[in-house]
Amino acid sequence: MNPPDPITWEVALNEYELYLTIERGLAAKTREDYLRDIHRYADYARYEWEYASPALTTQQHLRDFLFFLGNDCFLSERSIARNISALRSFHGFLMLDEWSQDDPSALLEMPKFSQKLPQTLNIPEVQSILEAVDLTHAQGIRNRTILEVLYSSGLRVSELIHLTWDRIFREEGFVQVIGKGNKERLVPLGEVALKWLDKYQREVRLHIEPKSGHERFVFLNRRGKQLSRVMVFYIVKGAAEQAGIQKKVSPHTFRHSFATHLLEGGADLRAVQEMLGHESITTTEIYLHIDREYLREVIALYHPRK
Repeated sequence: MNPPDPITWEVALNEYELYLTIERGLAAKTREDYLRDIHRYADYARYEWEYASPALTTQQHLRDFLFFLGNDCFLSERSIARNISALRSFHGFLMLDEWSQDDPSALLEMPKFSQKLPQTLNIPEVQSILEAVDLTHAQGIRNRTILEVLYSSGLRVSELIHLTWDRIFREEGFVQVIGKGNKERLVPLGEVALKWLDKYQREVRLHIEPKSGHERFVFLNRRGKQLSRVMVFYIVKGAAEQAGIQKKVSPHTFRHSFATHLLEGGADLRAVQEMLGHESITTTEIYLHIDREYLREVIALYHPRK
């Protein structure tokens, strides 16, 4: 008798969601965080390792994934710690339900926490990244549009990849975003981003045959499927490298830069909080610290009593 086939990612993800909901009874917010982290893990595994089952994961695979989160996605220590907790929960579930023979997450170590301000780009750096994108092919136009939308609106990666055409209001200059906890908000889109969206739709998107179930999504890959989070990280990192930027740049760097540049320009903190979709204004206040650093630099450069 042949052994059963390893569990597929699709089945594992569905069963894990049921496990969190029914057996663990986790709060909706905690469950949402775990599932988002595990879906990113699954995207990475299928894209990078190209294997069909989470039961084939080794400890080295998980270390490679955590390195990707820190080195390519530039997640904070706290975010990586949360991802480790999610990985332990997921692989523990696979062991519990006898889908896997061992737990590769058992020996993962939690990172040490340190207080760090978010990495930001100045305006010339943003411009150089935007202009570094190769526009001679369709993916280049798509990638430039992605960067323009990220910088214009401060969207999270998950919000960008789930963006649909019916939520873009061109005449009003707004995009309707489904954020964390399925909360909706309206975010302004600048004229430049809207022009790139029109160019992308006209020259690229209309010529892609979407796969079933992916028709409404704005950004698709070459195969007509919704872009993954991992792919957006690679797009941003590649453009930054092409521009010769030495800083670690991720999609979240564009979000941080969006907020910082607004505050540097005199925007109201409450307005920035609303655009970012922060529940608490204390989360937004971190950008004031960045703004104060900028002000110190101005004084150091221009004040006679520096």
